[in-house]
Amino acid sequence: MVKIAETYHVSVLLKESVDGLDIQPDGIYVDATFGGGGHSREILSRLGKHGHLFGFDQDADAERNIVSDGRFTFVRSNFRYLKNWKRYYEVEAVDGLLADLGVSSHHFDDETRGFSFRFDAPLDMRMNKRAGMTAADVLNNYSEQQLANIFYLYGELKCARRLAAIIVAARQQQPVTTTGQLLALVEKVFAREREKKEVTKLFQALRIEVNHEMTALREMLMGACTLLKPGGRLVIITYHSLEDRIVKNVMRSGNAEGKVSTDFFGRMSSPLHLINNKVIVPSAQEQESNPRSRSAKLRIAEKI
Repeated sequence: MVKIAETYHVSVLLKESVDGLDIQPDGIYVDATFGGGGHSREILSRLGKHGHLFGFDQDADAERNIVSDGRFTFVRSNFRYLKNWKRYYEVEAVDGLLADLGVSSHHFDDETRGFSFRFDAPLDMRMNKRAGMTAADVLNNYSEQQLANIFYLYGELKCARRLAAIIVAARQQQPVTTTGQLLALVEKVFAREREKKEVTKLFQALRIEVNHEMTALREMLMGACTLLKPGGRLVIITYHSLEDRIVKNVMRSGNAEGKVSTDFFGRMSSPLHLINNKVIVPSAQEQESNPRSRSAKLRIAEKI
């Protein structure tokens, strides 16, 4: 089982993030992004016999890595449904929640999923292969304005309108269904020295839209704010500015928009207290051994 997990994904900021949970041996914890199970195994190694861990993942592939431990429960669900899970399992509150928001290396290495432009594959990009629209559905059915908005908001691409126009013109002749087709359409738009970076942003934008990642993140974070016990820890690893901004806002103000509210005395009111004002980043050694970790940022907050 461990061997499968290790080949599935290499955990980022493993010690730092689990340290951030400040594990109580008999506590109840949530790994909201189970994936290869690396963070879950580390949490379980620090729990006592009466502690319990719930691991969330919507991807059927992650089920191969389920931990055989009586203190562990696998939840086949998107982490956005924390409130529903709480009612179903009759959990009143938890002592900590950890989420690694990065896409698993398994997804990028699976030629059939369409997450990577290294392979010519169907444009799928669904984290949950059992439901929802694919990236091909987005490219072939969204209006030109909708596509431009996605590329600009989620990919931060300055050439968003031009990209959308090219795709809409092309799909009138033939549906855009593979990563190879998409690359052939857009490669002339990007300057050669920035092509890889810009294509990465394009694929990121599509993936975020397909999986409703920003909406799911907001819902999960707000659910966590109500689910955590006083003193409970919220530990989040982010990889790009869009998700990091939302996490930072929630941890500082209690809402995704970052709107600060104050009490009668003018003191800022928030359900969370920041543990680390400065983000924690991977060591030089980790960044060298695991390139995926280079953009990672760790934020930790405590429920007041």
